[in-house]
Formats: sequence, C-alpha cells, structure tokens
Amino acid sequence: MRTPTFWQGPNLLSDILMPFGDLYAAGGWLRQRLSRPRRIAVPVICIGNLVSGGAGKTPTVLTVLTQLRARGRRPAALLRGYGGRLHGPLQVDCDRHDAEAVGDEALLLARKAATWVARDRAAGAEAAAAEGADVIVMDDGLQNPTLAKDLSLLVVDGTVGFGNGRVIPAGPLREPVTRGLARADALVLVGPDRQDIARRTAGKPLLQAEFRARGSTDLQGRRLIAFAGIGRPTKFFETLQNLQAELIGMAEFPDHHPYRESDLAPLLAKAERSGASLITTEKDAVRLPQAIASLVEVLPVDLVFPRPAALDRLLDSLLQQAETPARV
Repeated sequence: MRTPTFWQGPNLLSDILMPFGDLYAAGGWLRQRLSRPRRIAVPVICIGNLVSGGAGKTPTVLTVLTQLRARGRRPAALLRGYGGRLHGPLQVDCDRHDAEAVGDEALLLARKAATWVARDRAAGAEAAAAEGADVIVMDDGLQNPTLAKDLSLLVVDGTVGFGNGRVIPAGPLREPVTRGLARADALVLVGPDRQDIARRTAGKPLLQAEFRARGSTDLQGRRLIAFAGIGRPTKFFETLQNLQAELIGMAEFPDHHPYRESDLAPLLAKAERSGASLITTEKDAVRLPQAIASLVEVLPVDLVFPRPAALDRLLDSLLQQAETPARV
C-alpha cells in the first residue's frame, strides 16, 4: 500500500471518511479495554508508532538490540511478520526462511539477534523466553494489548509527524494521538522536527535520532537510480542526495512490495543506457529475486542517537528493575 496523499492535511475526502475513522478508533479502544495483557517472566520493550507506514520502528529495534547485547543481555526480537505467510510462533532462520515466509523485517532483525515471528505476540514472547531470551524487543505492537510491556517507545518521523491528525481511513493514525501518548514511556523523534512534535510529548522524554550511512560509503558524484518499497521512500532518496550522489532516476514501490524481475527490468535497462547503478535499501534487498540481487547495490544505514544518554537511562532502569525478585 502507498500512503495516500490526502492523509497529510485536511480536505474534503478526509472529512467524508472521518465517521469511519471514529469507528476504527472506537474498535481499538474497546479492544484495549477488554483485553487482559499477559505478563511473561522477562522484560518486554515495545517499539511502536501511531501511524500506518514507516516511521523508523525496525531501525530503532536494531539499535536497541545492539545496546542490549553490549550490556551482556540475550535479547530476542519479536514481530508479527507482516507480509509473510507463516503464523508462528517460530524462530527465523535466514538460511531456511525468505521474505515470503516471514516478511522482510524479520530477516533484517534475524541478522542481529534471535528473532521470532508470531501472530500471537504473547505466545511468541513466551517461546523466545523459553529458548533463552532475557529481554524481548517488539517491532510494532503499541496497539496490541495481548502482551504486557515494561517499556514502550513511540517512534515518530519528524518530517510527517502525525499527518492530518485523523484516524484510518480519514488519516494515517492507528489511534488518536492522546491515547497512544498515554501508553508511551518516551518518544523517539527520527530526523528534524518539522511538525513541532516536541510540543506534543505530554511531558514524556523525547529522544532525538537520525539515519546515518554505515561504514565508509562514498557515493559522491556517482550516477545512481534509486528504488524503494518502504513506508516513505523519499527518506531513502534524501539520504542518497545528502551523500551527494547524482540521482538520475527514482522509483517508488508500495511498502513490502514483493519484487519480480519485470518490476526492475525497466530500471536495469535505464541504468545500462545511462551508465548508472541501481541502489536500494537493506529492507528492499531481502525481497529481490535472486537473479537480480547481484545487480543492485545496497545502502546500509543505522539509526543513531547523537545524545545517547536518555536511551541509556531508560534501558538501564528497565534492566535494574527486572533483576528484582518481585517482577513476576
């Protein structure tokens, strides 16, 4: 699905759809009220957001996994496995599973830590803990009330924020902002704050983060054709432009798009004619056909916290609390 442009501001179509958004919000509220979250024996960190589409959840999960491993912990990532056909609970094996089986995000996370896919998030968390995980890091799930969370980080894209502030289908929100903020312990603001998010934190800590290319990537002056099927492909294109690459073509695909050779044949032909190279994201790369993958470059990026002290305090406090006997 591509994010509808009318989600970014008030307009007639959004006005017409507002009653349906109210029904969607009411359904979410009722689910939260009627559910009894299951608490497991290890801490659960939830990395979520309030909007449909990309905000930076999976890169945040990767960063948190790295921080936990640096503290000597054995974290496991947990996610629904959007785009995959397997329901789980199951541990992802990059040698056996592909994106069609478990989804692209699961494959990315499995390179960093033990990763579990489960439509039933509580069952997945218990399975991961039974296999030795001492911290669970959920990729998405802020709106899922079945598993008790010990720390919830709300990720916000600083460029688009909460869009027009309306609930699906009238806008991008999965639930009203005030309701989601109430369940969050802190906000992770990705990129510059162009939507004045800092003013809407409801007193919660605000952690600033930004994307940085990994390693010694030198794309200055290189002729590239970029393509991406992520929540906001423009973020990827902007990153390449900031690295001073010469973008002679850009192609957007729906989020989680299952690439076929026919999708990329026109781009490959254009690259050959113009002496350019194709480049995409790590998330897109795991969905490329094997015959095409070797012809496409990948730009690795990390989500970095320029001032990491706030994240350190949250994680250290959580782990200290988890060591007390009264947790379960």
